[in-house]
Amino acid sequence: MTGALEAAFAEAFGRAPEGVWRAPGRVNLIGEHTDYNDGLVLPFAISRGISVAGARRDDGVVEVRSRQAATAVSAPVDGGTVASEGWPADRAWAAYPVGVARVLRERGTGGASLLIDSDLPQGAGLASSAALECATALALCDLHGVRIDRPELARLAQRAENEQAGSPCGPMDQAASLLCEAGHALMLDCRSGLSSRVPFDPAAAGLALIVVDTRAAHALTGGEYGRRRAECEEAAALLGVPALRDVKDLPAALGTLRDPVLRRRVQHVVTENHRVEAAVGLLRAGAVAELGAMLNASHLSLRDQFEASWPEADATVDAALRAGARGGRMVGGGFGGSVLVLAPAGRADRVRDAVAAAYDRRGWPSPRFVDAVPSGGADRLSPPARP
Repeated sequence: MTGALEAAFAEAFGRAPEGVWRAPGRVNLIGEHTDYNDGLVLPFAISRGISVAGARRDDGVVEVRSRQAATAVSAPVDGGTVASEGWPADRAWAAYPVGVARVLRERGTGGASLLIDSDLPQGAGLASSAALECATALALCDLHGVRIDRPELARLAQRAENEQAGSPCGPMDQAASLLCEAGHALMLDCRSGLSSRVPFDPAAAGLALIVVDTRAAHALTGGEYGRRRAECEEAAALLGVPALRDVKDLPAALGTLRDPVLRRRVQHVVTENHRVEAAVGLLRAGAVAELGAMLNASHLSLRDQFEASWPEADATVDAALRAGARGGRMVGGGFGGSVLVLAPAGRADRVRDAVAAAYDRRGWPSPRFVDAVPSGGADRLSPPARP
């Protein structure tokens, strides 16, 4: 499983790696744009992810190469913020591992040679940046003998993305990549950082989870995501609460706000938190099929109240439902990326065909389909981690 990456590392750096680490991408079952509002989320890890082969170096430099990028990047670990250094586009991907190295330097890690490999689509809303950060973080900690518990490591990886890469993401993606377990979703309170694992086995209920990569790429460093976050912060300030998670009387809050845009944002966040709680209840009761209604309600809210959907996502959900899916919704930050569809296992092929046909009729690039099986979190692959 790791042999090809280890051989590629030896060819690139002239020595064998000291280990290989892997972190998964994630799909957020429900709870979108709630994380940076101190709210609730319910992600699960998927089998696809990012692997990092690495070896320690003691010259204070982190050199990163990727099997998916032509440009190698070397940078000092004691530099400033990557976002302020004006890296060209062909080096932008390296802001994530270099940023992690610069944040973790405060905890005692240092330089490293790193080779990255990915089977996770970039720009598909499956948290590829967080997977890269988390695999890098595990590698650097192991290489330098630094022990950091996983919840704290997730916070440090998020800080790297916020400060170093300039992306205003919340804490969900890094926590999911590091904390998830196979066969479970992760109920995460983004204010307290507390989490619990909720059993989630769609296959046992005769259901299939399908991720549809709409091929409309998104980027969290773009303006729309940051604008939504700023709107939520403005609404919270006007309502006199620390975050929209603290809105208890939704009708009163909506009556207080004059700006119709802010009212829509508040309505989405408050009702989405309620949907997360309802979804957890359904999972604990074994009513997995009933999640479909929650997914549909979430998508409508993201489309109409938060205005974060995009044409391919709306067409995907519509085609899937017409083909017999139980539910579907856009996932990730929005404005491009992927859609999650919950369908009876016996209708999964029909749903895929219906979605592909909808794209073909519109002249869009064919969508990509990924089976989403709730999988385990980040780990060391080679040599195996010691107990």
